[in-house]
Amino acid sequence: MFPQNPVIAVVGAGAVGSYYGGRLAQHGHDVHFLLRGDYDAVRRNGLVVESCDGDFRIPAEAVRAHADPRRMPKGDLVIVALKSTSNDELASLVPPLLKEQTAILTLQNGLGNEERLAGLFGAHRVLGGMAFVCICRVAPGVIHHTDHGIIRIGEFENSARRDRVERIAAMFNASRVKCQVLDDLRFGRWQKLVWNIPFNGLGAVLDLATDRLVGSEEGVELVRQLMEEVRSAARADGVELPPEVVRVNIDNTRTMGPYKSSMQVDRQQGRPMEVEAILGEPLRRARARGAVTPVLEALYRAAVVVDAGLRFRPATQDH
Repeated sequence: MFPQNPVIAVVGAGAVGSYYGGRLAQHGHDVHFLLRGDYDAVRRNGLVVESCDGDFRIPAEAVRAHADPRRMPKGDLVIVALKSTSNDELASLVPPLLKEQTAILTLQNGLGNEERLAGLFGAHRVLGGMAFVCICRVAPGVIHHTDHGIIRIGEFENSARRDRVERIAAMFNASRVKCQVLDDLRFGRWQKLVWNIPFNGLGAVLDLATDRLVGSEEGVELVRQLMEEVRSAARADGVELPPEVVRVNIDNTRTMGPYKSSMQVDRQQGRPMEVEAILGEPLRRARARGAVTPVLEALYRAAVVVDAGLRFRPATQDH
């Protein structure tokens, strides 16, 4: 049974982790944030969220910020909001936080994250969640939330365990975060990829914000082609997404303004991009199941080159 007043640990308190964890903390929940680069700033200034759903601040003396998971209390719920490019750190960051019945909810992008956590810590612990939100970190400990915000969560292994997932959803809903429970987590993952693949992928490769990508007939057609390929890949994986998901995602994107996807921001800041989780793993599953996705294939190859270029260091010449 999931406890009424859980201890919550947020692993990866960047934009997503700080916003959703901050909302829970704002509404009285016992939330502990594992921070890296922003630790000193948050300890000094607190956590600041500028949000279209209402600004809030958690003062420095009230933020439970930590730099080392071994100094955090064991949690009833661990929320993983790391970029998937840091998944190799899960094996060291998460174990100090676990009790026998601790649940682990990943709010990461792409495919394969639940499987990674299940392999490390047991499938019975794992839930997956999709955050549909326009959000960015504009300074250490300062989060800017401009649009949307709903999350959809589901059990990874056993959808019959409604008590746990419903309690977690109720906790979010009571904290000004709209949260829906999914009966089929795979459906939710592929549904989000309908947006993530074109806008994260094209944002990374072309360095264009969402308004530019849907601002021309050519851009909309390219986005639509990718979305239809995602539907084909999902169908091959046993998930039937309705045709209107394409129109709905394009229409929703038009309200975002000049929003930069997370992969575009990572490119601009010279950080590793989530190429494999958002593009590579869906493409591999499509190939394995016989789906034909030529535009996705080309986008993935281009993203791999851009990502490698971010880490390229030219050889020095001796004179």
